[in-house]
Amino acid sequence: MLEKSYEPGAVETRVYADWLKANAFAAGAGAAPGAETFTIVIPPPNVTGSLHIGHALNNTIQDILIRFNRMLKKDVLWQPGMDHAGIATQMIVERQLIERQQPGRREMGREKFLERVWEWKGESGGAIMNQLKRLGASADFSRERFTMGQNGAPDDQMVRAVTKVFVELHNRGLIYRAKRLVNWHPGLETAISDLEVENIEIKGHMWHLRYPLADGVTYQFPIKDEDGEVTGHETRDYIVVATTRPETMLGDSGIAVHPEDERYASLVGKFVDLPLVGRRIPIVADEYADPALGTGAVKITPAHDFNDFEVGVRNDLEQINVFTTRGHIISDEFIPAAYRGLERFAARKAIVADLTALAEENPLRGLDHIEDKKIMVPHDEKSKLVVIEPFLTDQWWVKADVLAQPAMAAVREGRTKFVPQQYENTYFAWLENIKPWCISRQLWWGHQIPAWYGPDNHAFVAYDEAEAQRQADAHYMKPTQLKRDEDVLDTWFSSALWPFSTLGWPDKTPELARYYPTSVLVTGFDIIFFWVARMMMMGLEFLEEEPFHTVYMHALVRDEKGQKMSKTKGNVIDPLALIDQYGADATRFTLTAMAAQGRDLKLSIQRVEGYRNFVTKIWNAARFLEMNECRRVEGYDPKTNKLPLNRWIVGATARGAAAITQGIVDYKFNEAANAAYDFVWGTFCDWYVEFAKPVFMGEDEVAKAETRATAAWALDQILTILHPFMPFVTEELWAETGKFGAPRENMLILTEWPDLSGLEDAEADAELNWLIDVITNVRSVRSEMNVPAGAKLPIVVVGAGETTLRRLVAGTSLITRLARLEEISPQSTVPGESAQFVVGEATWALPLAGVIDIAVEKVRLEKEVAKLDAEVSQIDKKLGNEQFVAKAPEEVIDEQKARREAAIERRHHIAEALKRLN
Repeated sequence: MLEKSYEPGAVETRVYADWLKANAFAAGAGAAPGAETFTIVIPPPNVTGSLHIGHALNNTIQDILIRFNRMLKKDVLWQPGMDHAGIATQMIVERQLIERQQPGRREMGREKFLERVWEWKGESGGAIMNQLKRLGASADFSRERFTMGQNGAPDDQMVRAVTKVFVELHNRGLIYRAKRLVNWHPGLETAISDLEVENIEIKGHMWHLRYPLADGVTYQFPIKDEDGEVTGHETRDYIVVATTRPETMLGDSGIAVHPEDERYASLVGKFVDLPLVGRRIPIVADEYADPALGTGAVKITPAHDFNDFEVGVRNDLEQINVFTTRGHIISDEFIPAAYRGLERFAARKAIVADLTALAEENPLRGLDHIEDKKIMVPHDEKSKLVVIEPFLTDQWWVKADVLAQPAMAAVREGRTKFVPQQYENTYFAWLENIKPWCISRQLWWGHQIPAWYGPDNHAFVAYDEAEAQRQADAHYMKPTQLKRDEDVLDTWFSSALWPFSTLGWPDKTPELARYYPTSVLVTGFDIIFFWVARMMMMGLEFLEEEPFHTVYMHALVRDEKGQKMSKTKGNVIDPLALIDQYGADATRFTLTAMAAQGRDLKLSIQRVEGYRNFVTKIWNAARFLEMNECRRVEGYDPKTNKLPLNRWIVGATARGAAAITQGIVDYKFNEAANAAYDFVWGTFCDWYVEFAKPVFMGEDEVAKAETRATAAWALDQILTILHPFMPFVTEELWAETGKFGAPRENMLILTEWPDLSGLEDAEADAELNWLIDVITNVRSVRSEMNVPAGAKLPIVVVGAGETTLRRLVAGTSLITRLARLEEISPQSTVPGESAQFVVGEATWALPLAGVIDIAVEKVRLEKEVAKLDAEVSQIDKKLGNEQFVAKAPEEVIDEQKARREAAIERRHHIAEALKRLN
């Protein structure tokens, strides 16, 4: 006997253990002989990470696809694994060393430090994998992979894959070493990727500086009035430039003006004397300088600004680095002694003070003025504290523009598609303007770059040191000592190989031959550039085939007000807490039901509570059927049913299964979930179970037997089609209901997805839908007219034809019971003061005289209509106000639209009620 209530906490751990024991997640588990493959590689979470709500959505969608295709009897593989998260992991372990007052990384040395990181990984890393299991993830965990391999040893397959790709790309001329600008983290002393940089708006300053022209040169600068009209000219022997980072002026190597800016035409090719430094720097013409911004003249610091770097390359300007790797001013002789060794922000203060003093001595030199301004400043994305510097260093680069061409062609030619399709635009926008990819990092934790240097810094790229030594000996024509490159590869480099490295490449494994290319990639829109595009590049370059045919991009999970979740706002929803309180099934179903294509989810606890009630409803329905001896009958054929009730539920089940199937196939997971909810709760529980009660309590044993068998069959189909969304409760009910009646062949997870085509019955649909329409209309009238719940009313049927009268004979007892009616009487006229509705050819009238005050009710309803009209009008004014729409946050606009829709729908119902009274 089923327990009185479903307790997810007691069930989920046990059910998951049963799946593992049955090896139900293994690649190919339950597949039909010769089945086609269906493969998903998990977006590898960081080894440092823990399950957040985005992970929960991402992995729920993957698990739905995996369970669905497994039940289609395909050869399914869900490949799990983790990313070694170079920077994050190294930071955690270094922080631990500080907390424990142990020697730091550099004191320990590389070998000992890496041993400590591997220890940490074994003890604390990868907790997220167990958290995914709590969500119900049915990945083949026996095949779990790690981007650093098992131990980082050179002979490890994952390490060999990375080494082979680096060496071959280098040999093909697609990887090279060059001095270029990177995002530099002064705290970690490493280059970082764009993804690890967050631009934060702060209250800052724009310092306007006067740079004196060299060699006694002067020019005529136009003076304008408030309307922008030129009123005269003044002779100037200086140029005004502006900067938010005065300390970088120490590395200025030019001033840029627009080629068509007449104000400065005579100065192109001339020089200025750099204040405080005294270096002569040229004035160049470059379109980067915008005549409409500021003075139209821009200081150029190629070593410390990405735009300036490009200007410098175009105009052959010197690249002058003024920072150490820790963000201090270097101590070279060209730097004034007062600034050498100063931390960058201390140097800023000193330079501004000296420029101010210079202006006090000579108003035409030094600081012109300071402008308060909000500016965007790049910060370390994790801490939000460290300001990131553009920094000129020697790094390893990939010619991403070359690799991007086949990756773009694959999507343009339809071999890989994005769902929703709009994300193709994001993909193309990045790839069409792609820059060289910096793949080296100044860390110790990661794949060490397979390059060795000779005494003249010539690099030898090789699979191992012995091969590099052979190259060097041939190059120098004598035995030469080499030094290994200390840098490691960007984490995204190894994860770009994920779809094939996890399957055993570069070895020719059976898994690689069978499961590559994979089927679908499920990921967030924010890593299209960093991961999706790079997997496309590497898959096409090394396996000459796209790594997946579909990329499903899910949206962001926001709070119920539409705001992005953040610890600062205190609105973060922890999926593990939801699972603890409401169960994994309710958590999964909530995320799925809200996962509309291209729309962010607004997650509220009330929705989770609502879907927990759905789980309870299913459990209670199964328990009710069990109490009424509804058991599986061997050989039961739904096509042989005689009762319209049972023929109808069979057809409704077929339609429900078809809608759910279509929703999953089309990646419209919310539509699939809502179809499941509507059918299971709305049709099966609310109508079929209620209609079946009189049969169970009746004397007709034949009708009882058919209804019991049909109910058991329908519940089986429900458990099957709900399983991808709610795996735990469905598996538990499958096991429990399988203890009686016809034996089960498999656990639910390995059961075949139902094909219920051809089971619809139009005649039975018409009979039962008529019954539902009548009951629903009576209930609506009672609700809208404020009829007391306990009042049993008569109802009059006018104009009833033969079909209605026949249906009344069979359905009167159900209608009176479920609509709380006293009697149903066919008459020739509609009584006065009654509410009316039409079903079929007949008019149904509910006499309300003496039950409610009709006049008062009309006034109440008319007032409510007027109130709703005013609300809609007020919202329309807001949404029609261009300033409001431009300034209001997106979530406020969405809220107003939702309120408008709700008001219009409510008005429609009230208007219908008034019509009935009239």
